[in-house]
Amino acid sequence: MTFTDGVKFFLSGFSLIQTKGLKRFVLVPLIVNFILFSFAIGYLLTELGLHIDWLISYLPSWLTWLGTLIYPIALLILLFLFSLFFTTAANWLAAPFNGVLAERVEQHLSGQTPDKDNFVAIIKAIPHTLLREWKKLVYFIPRFIGYFLVGLILPGLGQIIWFLFIAWVLAVQYCDYAFDNNKYSFDYMRHVLRQNKSACFGFGSMISIFTMVPILNLLVMPVAICGATAMWVEHLKQQVESSPPN
Repeated sequence: MTFTDGVKFFLSGFSLIQTKGLKRFVLVPLIVNFILFSFAIGYLLTELGLHIDWLISYLPSWLTWLGTLIYPIALLILLFLFSLFFTTAANWLAAPFNGVLAERVEQHLSGQTPDKDNFVAIIKAIPHTLLREWKKLVYFIPRFIGYFLVGLILPGLGQIIWFLFIAWVLAVQYCDYAFDNNKYSFDYMRHVLRQNKSACFGFGSMISIFTMVPILNLLVMPVAICGATAMWVEHLKQQVESSPPN
């Protein structure tokens, strides 16, 4: 698969979330995103304004014009960092429902008869789901620190590397639901994705970009889950079946 294929699969998620029979499973991730986003962005923007006003108050009068530059720059940095932590928190809270959404999308795309809704089954799956999310964090955090330092040390090039790393992280995050539903380990999932790096970078880049766009970022989670599951059904599943784990 190519970079363009990854982009295509992400965009396909927008049509999938409108599919009859899937909408109610999209609703929970959407509500989680909306609640978190509303409270977090309101708080952060208020705090940002207060801190910038405090900073400007210490500038000499002939430098107060810098305030017009500081605010947009600080806002861009805040939105970037917010998109990262917002996505992580939302994924933890909605993880059990994200797995169900991925399962239903796979059944829809494969022409299978959907399972009966079972809220008890979702509750029982929470410990396993959170353990899987913990494995992702253990994998992500040391790399976050390392690539963040690279970004500081190598201006320009470091930011490009950081963006690509975030794209990879997001591809891993959302592709994992289909692999987990089909009982494949986290390590094997990463092995398969490494064989499709170009598509993963295309897919993750789109998630990263849309996450930073107000309003649209509320849809990113369900769209990404649907798109990643489509990539699983149409390509990755056949690859796994032709080369199963040892």
